[in-house]
Amino acid sequence: MSGNTEPAASLPEAGGAGAALRRTILNLAGPVTGPIGSLTSVRTRAPEVVLTFDDGPEPGGTDRVLEALAAHQATATFFMLADRARRNPALAREVLAAGHEIGLHGTDHRRLSRLPPATVRTQLAAGTARLEDLLGIPIRWFRPPYGAQTPAVWRAIRRQGLTPVLWGPCAWDWLDRPAEVLAAQAARGLNRGSVLLAHDGHAGPEDGADDGPRPRFDRGDLVRAVLAGLDERGLRGRSLSGALVVGAPRTTPWFLR
Repeated sequence: MSGNTEPAASLPEAGGAGAALRRTILNLAGPVTGPIGSLTSVRTRAPEVVLTFDDGPEPGGTDRVLEALAAHQATATFFMLADRARRNPALAREVLAAGHEIGLHGTDHRRLSRLPPATVRTQLAAGTARLEDLLGIPIRWFRPPYGAQTPAVWRAIRRQGLTPVLWGPCAWDWLDRPAEVLAAQAARGLNRGSVLLAHDGHAGPEDGADDGPRPRFDRGDLVRAVLAGLDERGLRGRSLSGALVVGAPRTTPWFLR
């Protein structure tokens, strides 16, 4: 899980007015704080949104997401846990072979903001090396687990040669809700250039996390519902690098323990 860990009484209100105000403040601050910003959206005129998936690769999740993306001719960026990729190398390579992009989400899913700086640096270097060795590609993007990023973590990410990528709208799909309810939540605030947070896996104790019971909904059904909604609005899903071919990164400061 990469999103907010606070319980939500009901999904339609989750991250509502407070989150909207926070995004507004960050967007206004962006031009001033750009040098310490993290990528949170893409400035573009193309009818595209950035689709991102965290916590994989996971059999039964990643493969279902890939099927849904292929059916809509969409591409996405998958932020993988390096240890999971090593346990599921064929599935990690399948993501790449299908034309999608891969970024790093960590060696495991521990919250970096609570680790000593030396451990953070070691984790980033090891995770990057493992993914690059496994896939034979350079890794460019990094998303901190839970979005937990202090100034010290941000500096470590940049010194590793990675760009921190956070998000705007969120599917809240670490919760066990019907796919259509989660798709409606994902659509809130989803506009041209938005970076959508979703998941193709669910982190557990083996990943250094305790994110609660594994959701039972079909992740492929959720992605199909999200993409159908985009189709109705004349939008299409793209990977981050794909969207940046015609767009420019929009950065805002993002610091969260």
